[in-house]
Amino acid sequence: MFTTRPEILGTFGVVTSTHWLATASGMAMLEKGGNAFDACAAAAFVLQVVEPHLVGPAGDMPAVFYSAETKKVEVLCAQGPAPAAATIKAYKDLGIDIIPGDGLLSTVIPGAFGGWMTMLRDHGRLPLREVLEPAIGYFENGHPMLPRVSDTIAGLSDLFTKEWPTSGAVYLPGGNVPKGRELFRNPAAANTYKRILAEAEAVGGDRQKQIQAAYDAWYKGFVAEAMDAFCRTEAPMDSTGRRHKGLLTAQDMAGWTPHYEAPASVTYHDWEVFKIGPWGQGPVFLQTLKILEGFDLSAMGPASPEFIHHVAEAMKLAFADREAYYGDPDFVKVPLATLLSDDYARGRRELIGNEASLEIRPGAVAGFEAQVAQALANIRIAGQHGAKGGATVGEPTLASMVASSRRGDTVHIDVIDRWGNMVAATPSGGWLQSSPVIPELGFPLNSRAQAFFLEEGLPSSLAPGKRPRTTLTPTIAFENGQPRLAFGTPGGDQQEQWQLGMFLRRVHHGLNLQEAIDLPLFHTQHFPSTFYPREARPGHLTVEESVGEATLAELTRRGHRLEKAPAWTVGRLTAAEKSADGLLRAAATPRLMQAYAAGR
Repeated sequence: MFTTRPEILGTFGVVTSTHWLATASGMAMLEKGGNAFDACAAAAFVLQVVEPHLVGPAGDMPAVFYSAETKKVEVLCAQGPAPAAATIKAYKDLGIDIIPGDGLLSTVIPGAFGGWMTMLRDHGRLPLREVLEPAIGYFENGHPMLPRVSDTIAGLSDLFTKEWPTSGAVYLPGGNVPKGRELFRNPAAANTYKRILAEAEAVGGDRQKQIQAAYDAWYKGFVAEAMDAFCRTEAPMDSTGRRHKGLLTAQDMAGWTPHYEAPASVTYHDWEVFKIGPWGQGPVFLQTLKILEGFDLSAMGPASPEFIHHVAEAMKLAFADREAYYGDPDFVKVPLATLLSDDYARGRRELIGNEASLEIRPGAVAGFEAQVAQALANIRIAGQHGAKGGATVGEPTLASMVASSRRGDTVHIDVIDRWGNMVAATPSGGWLQSSPVIPELGFPLNSRAQAFFLEEGLPSSLAPGKRPRTTLTPTIAFENGQPRLAFGTPGGDQQEQWQLGMFLRRVHHGLNLQEAIDLPLFHTQHFPSTFYPREARPGHLTVEESVGEATLAELTRRGHRLEKAPAWTVGRLTAAEKSADGLLRAAATPRLMQAYAAGR
């Protein structure tokens, strides 16, 4: 099969990410003697520099990883929860029914930095300076700005000029939109990381103590103080059309830590797939696999209308359950064992026919009837948003993305090293369009709280200290009991969908990673979006038109409300693999012409 680029092959190590500079920086860590955890963290910090419209320092991060030392798969949860003052009543008192998608009211505790420090402390090998220096260098000395970042800033220039002047001071140097492919600097962000590193190294040469000191500088030191002061004193305009201060405090920051937890997992033929739990959408992937297990996907062409139809219909059912059942299991009971069971999947599978469903159909789990009824009522409201606006989910990786939108997206990294460590991480949040830049720090806060509902009784209802239901969803997969794949993608609600298409093509059709990524991609926006204003598009199906007119016509005949996307415009997948013989493989999407895989 023709591919846009070769699948990378090697034995020493492979790194793949959504930007070539991050991939190169991660690979440099492996060359210095670092492991997959060092490489992943270094790549992530560089992504904050080069893709600021997709991820920022004050964002969040889940990682799923396999440790060659412990022989275990674990989840590192660096998803910060809601601040102590973030109650439903607090928002209702402000006349707010839906948490805005930008501004300070949508901020949760920034978890990513703590997550990276935890990963480096517990699993890394290199000194902190080695890991941070690539990002500091690009912040300070400049990096070639992506044209897409320049376009995003151009679409936000009025906002930055009139309402968020601190963002304009960084992203509109001299009052001008920076040009794509020209050097761009952010000295304030460089100074933040340089100060963190200086405070870390001031405690002496012990690596663990340095990492802890860096962590403390962020969550108990000058970074937390700057965030606290900004939320207390500033009231920027947000998408409600009004000005609001933030709820995040230094006490919130000091009282939180990232943590490890067991992954959710299912078996699928000869594979076992590991995802984050129901505080994210990871189990959607797992539920969809169990539903599809009863179909002969190997007999369907990897880009055929039969394949696309069955996968899309199974995803609709799994996402319906997301709306009815998923939430932070520290706060709500989630019947995950039932949702992932063979018996439950069998009943869901029977709902899939030859025609596209236009309904949102959560499954029935005993004891959850009232919750499901309330979720369905909430879904109907979301559907009305979609009917009125017809808006897309708003991922900037889609052809339908409007350049001036304030919505952000995500990045992704996969690494496998020569020792067999395997990491998949999906950092996000803290986008340049999420809220105004904090001048002392050089970057904005996040807007993840928009994933909460302001109605009582739902699994994703807002509560202080609760994790928002994130869309971030990295993946590790074993084949015949052996660690095999690390993969993921940006894309909000589409993340599970694009990953699923790639994984199934790899499993059922024998395609290599690059072949599976390069084939036409598809997704549905049938269910309510996670993001403000939570629109839904019943029956919707986006398909890259490169599948061919015959396939598009057949999908239309089956009742899918088809949106044709131009070729090479959907998805930003990356993946890494360790073959049974020890050969390492990696691939990255050619879409947007910025993701790259490297290895040797």
